[in-house]
Formats: sequence, C-alpha cells, structure tokens
Amino acid sequence: MSDESKSLTGTQEASGLQPRTEDGYPHPIIAREGWPFILVGVVVAAAVHWAFGLWWASPLWILVAFMVQFFRDPPRRVPGEPRAVLSPADGRIVAVEKSHDPYLERDAIKMSVFMNVFDVHSNRSPVDGEVRNTWYHIGRFFNAALSKSSLENERAALWIRTPGGVDVTCVQIAGLVARRILCYARSGQRLRRGERFGFIRFGSRVDVYLPAGTRLVASVGDKVYATESILAVLPA
Repeated sequence: MSDESKSLTGTQEASGLQPRTEDGYPHPIIAREGWPFILVGVVVAAAVHWAFGLWWASPLWILVAFMVQFFRDPPRRVPGEPRAVLSPADGRIVAVEKSHDPYLERDAIKMSVFMNVFDVHSNRSPVDGEVRNTWYHIGRFFNAALSKSSLENERAALWIRTPGGVDVTCVQIAGLVARRILCYARSGQRLRRGERFGFIRFGSRVDVYLPAGTRLVASVGDKVYATESILAVLPA
C-alpha cells in the first residue's frame, strides 16, 4: 500500500474525524454463509475420527480449518475521512485504469481488488449512499485476476449515489473457483461505508468505477483490507 494510503486509512489526522467501528454487525466472527459448510465438515470429520481414528480424519479436519479461516469475517473500523472510497474487499489491487463504466455508460476510473482463497470474502460498501439500481449477469468463470473477467464472468453490480450526488459502481465478480455471488443490497436501500452487502465464495474480484476527478490513493500491487483501506478520495 502506498505511504499516502497508510497515512489516510483510519486516521484522525487525515480528516479531523475519529474512525468508528461499523454499526449493526449482524453475525459472529464467522460469516453466516459459512455455517452450513463448517457444520457439515465438523460432523463428517468427527464421524470419520470416531470410526477410523485421527490418521484418516486428519485431512477432513484440515479442510474444516480451511473453511473456518475462509469464512472468517472480523469487524472493521471505518476511517473518518468523509469523502474516502473504502475498499469493498480484502485482497490485492490488480488494476487502476481509465475505463468505460458499462453500467452507467460513462468514462470512469476502474479500481479492481482480487481476493484469493486466503482473503476475507465479505463485501462491504465503499461509500455512504443510496442504491439506485442493481444488475446481475450470468457469465463465465475465468480467473478473476484477468481483466476480461470484469465483462465476461458472472457478476452482480450496484449503483450507489452518495449524499453529495456522486455515482459509484461496485461490481462483485465470480472467479475461477468461485461459483456463488451473494448480494443482499436492493434498489432504494441506503448503505453506510463499511456496511456488509454481500459475500463471494471461494476466490473472486470486486471492481469499483469512480468518476473522473477522483484522487487515487491506492495503486496496483497494494494489499488492501475491506473498510479499513482507502482506495481513493471523491471530488468535493
């Protein structure tokens, strides 16, 4: 992450405002999307352990441990900078480029966060605002690190308009392994920065389209964390 991003993320000095812990955290430290997988894994591993011993059950216990780490979903602190665009996901920045926003039909800046299977996969709103529209596209399952996944893979998109009238598009994209996008936001819903709106299972990507004039903070190669890392600052 760039030095500027580190200095802005979650600091009082950046904006004169104290960071806050996200409100209304709706579930324990393990995401509810993972409960069925973990429960089934524990039951099967325990049954094999009881019947055949630890040696035969050890691969299953390792799989359970992987699922617990994959579905972890810790609370995050929201930076105080009011115009900051927060990372919608944990992962690494794989693209920062001028692009065409295919949802709002405009020129934009696209920032893409790639999540590998060891990242937290809960998705959170990058800005405060109202969801003006949503889209879902059935698509393919290319490696989410590839640029073509933005337009060809299965994806769900949100158009969020901030209180200041700035439009931000946030797109969940399925990857090579991911086969299920979960998006809970609906048109007319108001989201707060850092509010959880979805989840993608097993490796994926999130694109954010920002208007021209946005000041970029993060850059390609940066490791970012949902809610706590600042990607950019919207124009006043």
